[in-house]
Amino acid sequence: MKKIQRKSLLYKSGVEYADFCLNHVEGCSHGCMFPCYAWQMAKRFGRVKKDSDWLKPKLVENALDLLDKEIPKYKDQINFVHLCFMTDPFMYGQKEVIDLTLQIIARLNKDNIRCTVLTKGVLPSKLRNVKIYSSKNEYGITLVSLNHLFKNRYEKNSAPYASRITALKRLHDVGLKTWVSIEPYPTPNLDTNQNLGKLLNSVAFVDRIIFGKLNYNVVSSQFKENIPFYEDCAKQVIEFCKRKGIDYHIKFGTQETFNKNTVGLFGRVCNPPISV
Repeated sequence: MKKIQRKSLLYKSGVEYADFCLNHVEGCSHGCMFPCYAWQMAKRFGRVKKDSDWLKPKLVENALDLLDKEIPKYKDQINFVHLCFMTDPFMYGQKEVIDLTLQIIARLNKDNIRCTVLTKGVLPSKLRNVKIYSSKNEYGITLVSLNHLFKNRYEKNSAPYASRITALKRLHDVGLKTWVSIEPYPTPNLDTNQNLGKLLNSVAFVDRIIFGKLNYNVVSSQFKENIPFYEDCAKQVIEFCKRKGIDYHIKFGTQETFNKNTVGLFGRVCNPPISV
């Protein structure tokens, strides 16, 4: 895998439920076709010229050195660090990415900085070791469908849905905090076999759910019932979460009424695990 150098790593996020973030990889081999927001931004600002460049991720080889310099600078400002919005920290089939991610989480946790993690890959079982990785971390997967035909078209190179869920459940079962991002959730004209109820039930064990609509997709925006569809979906998610005692956040723009009270849900420190 190619390596690059960066001048900085940690940054304050503008995402509504995040705090500090980092991206220790440029590009992503998953090649999601929603389209991918990170992919679009990279092309817009000239970081990649061709789609094929994005699909060949480059590792930030000085990431750990940058953390050593930046943690003392930002430590008092950081509530938590999110991995990642512009790449995937546990990129499916990319061992070098996975190994560096584990090192980064351990480095942040060493200074009592907790992490939130989101992936379309497989969360490693090593994360259960709370002697190395903080019990206050929160581990999440993106899951927008259970339809394998949809996955093969829009998320071809990411981890199988069942593998994502199984790995997440494995962390949950030792008492670690888990969450799921159901975003960007496709309209029925994109995923003809979608079943939001079934999807929610498949991750009913998680502590938190983020739900959001699909943006930047012409086919989705042309769906005649787009607005009421997402209103109904959001209500279904909220009702499910209330019934199951799960924290939730509906992303801005998904509903006509935006609930600001759920924005800070990751600001709450989680309880230690029951067992390891």
